[in-house]
Amino acid sequence: MKKISVLVIDDSALIRKLLTEIINSQADMEVIGAAPDPLVAREMIRTLNPDVLTLDVEMPRMDGLDFLEKLMRLRPMPVVMVSTLTERGSEVTFRALELGAVDFVAKPKMDIRHGLEAYGEEIARKIRVASVARVRRLEPGSANATNGRTPQISEHHGISTEKLIIIGASTGGTEAIKDVLVHLPPDCPGILIAQHMPPGFTRSFAERLNRLCKIEVKESEGGERVLPGHAYIAPGHSHLQLKKNGANYMTELSQADPVNRHRPSVDVLFQSAAQYAGKNAVGVILTGMGKDGAAGMLAMHQAGAYNLAQDEDSSVVFGMPREAIAIGAVDEIVSLRDMAGRILSRLTGTVRQAVRI
Repeated sequence: MKKISVLVIDDSALIRKLLTEIINSQADMEVIGAAPDPLVAREMIRTLNPDVLTLDVEMPRMDGLDFLEKLMRLRPMPVVMVSTLTERGSEVTFRALELGAVDFVAKPKMDIRHGLEAYGEEIARKIRVASVARVRRLEPGSANATNGRTPQISEHHGISTEKLIIIGASTGGTEAIKDVLVHLPPDCPGILIAQHMPPGFTRSFAERLNRLCKIEVKESEGGERVLPGHAYIAPGHSHLQLKKNGANYMTELSQADPVNRHRPSVDVLFQSAAQYAGKNAVGVILTGMGKDGAAGMLAMHQAGAYNLAQDEDSSVVFGMPREAIAIGAVDEIVSLRDMAGRILSRLTGTVRQAVRI
């Protein structure tokens, strides 16, 4: 079997050595080159033609984001960013995902040796996902705009306050979630979101979305009343669950064990929505690798929810939607550009089936 070939780009010799050791210890991948800056990397890409890049952000001679933007315009290929766990690092990471990076990992700490095995598993998993991800050419101006058509929100009336929107995503999900939320009106139903993301990034993700959207977006703190026009994102350290207190929907956080290797888990959120929202929920499963969310979405479907899955063509990775579709949990398959409009149409009862299962 052909190994996944990886080019490591980082200005730190120590980090280059560490990443090379981690990647070369995997049976299915190998480092075919390591570059100290983007200019050296550019020549190595031409000569070595790697399957995946790992890319640092802050480097000499050319900023990692500038390099990424040029790369995705001229020669799009799978990139996993190696990012610092800082506020600036978070902002830069989301910009990188906007430009077309498939995923990111936190930069290893200098005392990482005691947790090297878990860190290595994370990097290896994300490189594997990146190697099969759908990478698109970055068009001029596309990284500063949202994709698709804005739904005619003025036409959507009469949405019940009992309704909820429940969203799950993984790889590629930060941009997919943004492309859905920016098109939702300020009076839309409350939204709960589980996106696979490590602690330290979910708050920045929520703040970024809050600046872009008409609705209010926040990292969930647990114990909040779920309000219309508000979206609650699972923090990177906890499962997010829906609960009920009398007539009110509430959020709850749990530090229970990971489910499908994830905390937050989409299955945990979807299962709670099935239990407490039932037919009042619209479930949405977006791009991502693996099967997290499929079983929970089936429970939602059986409880009367209407479920939408992102289609293969618009997904960075079609794994999670495919798994949900395969077990009969999905009512409709929708392109990302149409997702917000289909959600609103379903909530108002003006349903025009795009693709029925």
